[in-house]
Amino acid sequence: MDKLRFQSFGSGSSGNCYYIGNAEYGFLIDAGMGSRTIQNCLKNIGLNFENIQGVFITHDHVDHIRSLWALERKFHLPVFSTRMISEAINQYYYREKNINLPKRRYIEKNETLYIRDFSFTAFDISHDATDNVGYSIEYKGKRITFATDLGCIGKTAASYLILSDYLVIEANYDEQMLRNGKYPDYLKKRISSSRGHLSNDQTGYFLSENYTEKMKNIFLCHLSKENNSPQIALKTIRDYMENKNISVGKDVDVVALNRLNASELYEF
Repeated sequence: MDKLRFQSFGSGSSGNCYYIGNAEYGFLIDAGMGSRTIQNCLKNIGLNFENIQGVFITHDHVDHIRSLWALERKFHLPVFSTRMISEAINQYYYREKNINLPKRRYIEKNETLYIRDFSFTAFDISHDATDNVGYSIEYKGKRITFATDLGCIGKTAASYLILSDYLVIEANYDEQMLRNGKYPDYLKKRISSSRGHLSNDQTGYFLSENYTEKMKNIFLCHLSKENNSPQIALKTIRDYMENKNISVGKDVDVVALNRLNASELYEF
């Protein structure tokens, strides 16, 4: 009952949403999939929206907030974000609607928020949305950190990542696939910029240089459909880790999260 539970409901440009909690209650990180899909995913692990204590938003891009309207208006879930993210979401959803704006819970970066047995600390990450955060979450001495959609890993983000038992970290694209692919040049530059997305190589290098024995599970998130594959991402990460004598599968487990479907339910 007290184990930390994690499940990805979907991770990619089509929609991002993750569950973190225990067997009794928990939280959503982002809400970029349809509300019915999220509801069905919760049902499959024995929960419903009444068990959700809040939704934490990383940034205002649509693949992270697609169902926020329904979660706020229909299911009355509290939503947590920075003020800048909240204002950007209001513009996206409400700028042409003559309705009252929802009341959200504002969070400050690098300040810890406590909700029941969980603590949440938002930290700054580099991406091209209005404002962007990762989340470091602690539960009964275990720490899981989310860093999705970031073009580089700055000192602040790194300081949270290296303290974690479990990491959900972006490995968006294979550099050669992006370079030789069909995307226009402007989009290639956007993706590979310091405010775009992390490549497999960037993620692999960071993990291999900053691995600690504390890290038990690494989940690669937000893989590109066009410029990556689970097999390529996993091989790249494994090569970097094993070049530092870190055994994937023995010292640490690495999983590439599915873009469209729910992962298995992990309990720690």
